[in-house]
Amino acid sequence: MKQNFSSIWNLSWIVLALLVAVTHRAAFAQSNKIGFQVDSEDGRLSVPELVTKYGYAVEEHPLTTEDGYRLTIHRVQSPSYTNGTVVLLMHGLLCSSADWLMIGPGNALAYLLADKGYDVWLGNARGNRYSRHHDTISPSRNTFWKFSWHEIGRYDLPATIDYILGHTGRQRLHYVGHSQGSTGFFVMASTRPEYNDKVIQMNALAPVAFMGHMKSPLLQYMTKFLNTLDILMKMFGVGEFLPNKPILHEIAKLICPESTVNNMCANVLFLLAGHNPSQMDPTILPILFGHTPAGSATKQLVHYAQEVRSNRFQMYDHGMLKNVLVYGKIQPPEYDLSKVTAPVVLYYGLNDFLAAPEDVSRLAGSLPNLRQSIPVNHALFNHLDFLIANDVRHLLYEQVIERMASAEVMMD
Repeated sequence: MKQNFSSIWNLSWIVLALLVAVTHRAAFAQSNKIGFQVDSEDGRLSVPELVTKYGYAVEEHPLTTEDGYRLTIHRVQSPSYTNGTVVLLMHGLLCSSADWLMIGPGNALAYLLADKGYDVWLGNARGNRYSRHHDTISPSRNTFWKFSWHEIGRYDLPATIDYILGHTGRQRLHYVGHSQGSTGFFVMASTRPEYNDKVIQMNALAPVAFMGHMKSPLLQYMTKFLNTLDILMKMFGVGEFLPNKPILHEIAKLICPESTVNNMCANVLFLLAGHNPSQMDPTILPILFGHTPAGSATKQLVHYAQEVRSNRFQMYDHGMLKNVLVYGKIQPPEYDLSKVTAPVVLYYGLNDFLAAPEDVSRLAGSLPNLRQSIPVNHALFNHLDFLIANDVRHLLYEQVIERMASAEVMMD
């Protein structure tokens, strides 16, 4: 019986994950604009291979967290690198360091920063394709996957920052996080406040903390089954979200043909992240399929679903009994954002279903050292546009780089 339930569970996640993973396919076909200097081969390359292909220097660095997870982070430098300021870019849920490279030189943020002389480091959270190892636990065991974005903020980010600063001999670095990359930062800065002093400026793209106004009908529907998902995860040990990527690709060929514009994938994209077909470039499609989804724990998604239900930015809800054992109280503690003393700049999309402007506004009001909260100047800019929009360089990245430079002047 356990096997039957487990099979049903895995199939359900495969279907849901498929919709999330392949939402880009038809949406990209809706734009005829060709702006990225990339090719389909990029989707078959690893991050080091991808960076090398475009003439940049790349390094892989292994590190181990306090709780034994082995992470791999990537370093990117331009040929004219001159020992510049350090910047750490942190990806979102189901993603990897490839997020900052996919739209190619001249457009992707990692390359733009390297061209400006920055020492660019790309983080990889536990559980993704570059960080699937532990000192004692195999990823084939469910115990490997007993983490949410709380542990990413509590352990992965501090270990990554300490390694980078130790390796470069610098005292501080810039931080740029997209979506979960911002969530993890706020966890770290509130639970380990000593790390605020190691950050020149936190640049949060589509920041996710409070989620009470999350507008995605797809994820709102998912949260209705939160209790069931949590029970199944505890009973049957379903740890990894989206473990079988090849199956998803085969199913995608059937339900999301590239020759058809109006198919399920386009509609799911709009339900998930917001409607903005004019900013989609079809040339990026095979690259996205090659790098996303990169893997995560089911518990990460459950934790986000809890945020939607509770309308609080709080630690993982284990249930009343275990909460008392873990936290000493029935309700999970809220993260104390008053301890986030690092300078923060928030960038948000007016049409972002996942990081809704109302929730970003609430976050902005909770941060003691907020420098600015800035809407991207495009009415339909959505959650995915922060990484793949046709005009993301001009709408967003150039402003981010300019404000980073200003923060360095203020630091001096």
